[in-house]
Amino acid sequence: MSKSKAYLYTFSTGTTTFDNLLAQIWFIPALVVFAIAGRLLLSIYFTWHYARKARRIGCGQPPLYPSQDPFGISTLLETLAAAKEKLLPQLAERRVAFLSRRHNRYVSTFRMFQAGRENLFTADPKNIQAMLALQFKDFGLGDTRRNVANPVVGHGIFTTDGESWLHSRSLLRPQFTRDQMSNLDREERHVQNALRAIPMLSDGWSSVVDIQAIFFRLTLDSATEFLFGESCDSQIAATQKKAGQASDDTFLYGFDRCMWYLAERLRFERLYWIIYNKEFRKCIKIVHAFVDKYVHSALMQAQEQEEKPQGIQKVPSQYIFLKALTGTTRDPVRLRDESLNVLLAGRDTTASLLSWVVLLLARHPHIFARIRSDILEQFGTYDQPRNMDFVSLKSCHSLQHFLNETLRLYPVVPFNRRCATKDTTLPRGGGKDGTSPIYLRKGRTVMYSTYVLHRRKDIWGEDAEIFNPDRWLGRKVTWEYIPFNGGPRTCIGQQFALMRSSYVLVRLLQKFDKIEDVHSEREIRYGVSLTSCPADPVTVRLHQAEMEA
Repeated sequence: MSKSKAYLYTFSTGTTTFDNLLAQIWFIPALVVFAIAGRLLLSIYFTWHYARKARRIGCGQPPLYPSQDPFGISTLLETLAAAKEKLLPQLAERRVAFLSRRHNRYVSTFRMFQAGRENLFTADPKNIQAMLALQFKDFGLGDTRRNVANPVVGHGIFTTDGESWLHSRSLLRPQFTRDQMSNLDREERHVQNALRAIPMLSDGWSSVVDIQAIFFRLTLDSATEFLFGESCDSQIAATQKKAGQASDDTFLYGFDRCMWYLAERLRFERLYWIIYNKEFRKCIKIVHAFVDKYVHSALMQAQEQEEKPQGIQKVPSQYIFLKALTGTTRDPVRLRDESLNVLLAGRDTTASLLSWVVLLLARHPHIFARIRSDILEQFGTYDQPRNMDFVSLKSCHSLQHFLNETLRLYPVVPFNRRCATKDTTLPRGGGKDGTSPIYLRKGRTVMYSTYVLHRRKDIWGEDAEIFNPDRWLGRKVTWEYIPFNGGPRTCIGQQFALMRSSYVLVRLLQKFDKIEDVHSEREIRYGVSLTSCPADPVTVRLHQAEMEA
């Protein structure tokens, strides 16, 4: 039989290769349909099962924020648009207000679909207390946060749970002892570099300056010194440069862009992997190379110290985080990860707070004058300072009330999240009146907003959105005020951040007796990455105080 006849024959018999192939091709769509149907049936069953279990223990469903599609793509686009406009915290308030009008009551807890996942949102202090303290073991950071942050900061105190988190926290604790926090000599050197970066004119006023950029360099210099034992001195490098934007290969640029990308990945929920482009990868390399330089130096010093005879080993004069860490691990990746976790907190949060502080002082001159008067009375003048220590800074009530009010209205971490580690509940938000508990299955994400919580009028009064440090006179707060989180994971560097901010502010107000906001008419916008700072440059003019005896 010829090849052509044999070929035709195979297509005409009932047991041919073609028939078998055709049967397989038709079988594939059937498998897909059965798989989808099975997944749908399982989803329906589990939804029914969990709903039945929730009703049995007296839980109710919280309201659902409406989305234009079943996958929450419209909600994601709404979030991305608000982030682009630098108005993300206000979007959270608008969502709360919308649901409150719809349900004719204040809705502080609701469900929301975003990027294919149903999450819970809350600004209820009872629910936040449950997650962070009373039911601490029922909640963790979750895989999403770890997966999102892993390319940049790896595994450290801000990405781990359980024993790994406890270990990281124990490594950090020696850095925040009273003795370490009272060492202000190092801080003074960086403050002086920052003040020299403010160009002064002959009339006693400075030229227009973006003081936020100066603060971010100041806190980077300070953070690298207490982390690595030596400062990167970015402030000095910036003042020696010619005017102009920093090039895109600097650490500052790379670090800031990495933080932006991490925040964007977090908004995409389980689709976080979409955000991984060429610029992001380049910035990761810049950041890692910067820290790896210090890690390599610390490992070399640790090796040299081991090789010295026991009797002549050098005892360090002060605690240095990275050197202490080499005593527990010599893994360079682990050393880099832990260092980056701390650098993120030590640099961004303090710089953000200081930026909000100066913006508010410039916009409230009567408050500026009162605080400056108290500072001069308690701490002396710029040239003759006195009582500059941890205890005295903390006991300056007008200064601390001012910082408290700044952190209330402009928390440096306006949003956070937790993930249920097992089937559990939250105490409030379910049912028609919002007083029933809410059932959470394992793996459910709960987002909570410090920003919304701190502006609730039913908690803080009708003037909740007004900046008023006097509201802190005699006021005691619990879970309605959490600028540094709460429970076992309360920020370990809380007092350190407040002390550093207080010190910088005191020195600034000793030197300058007036601050003017160059753009006082401009609406305040929010630059939200993993932390929140003013979205627009804090452009001010400062007037230098006359020398006082």
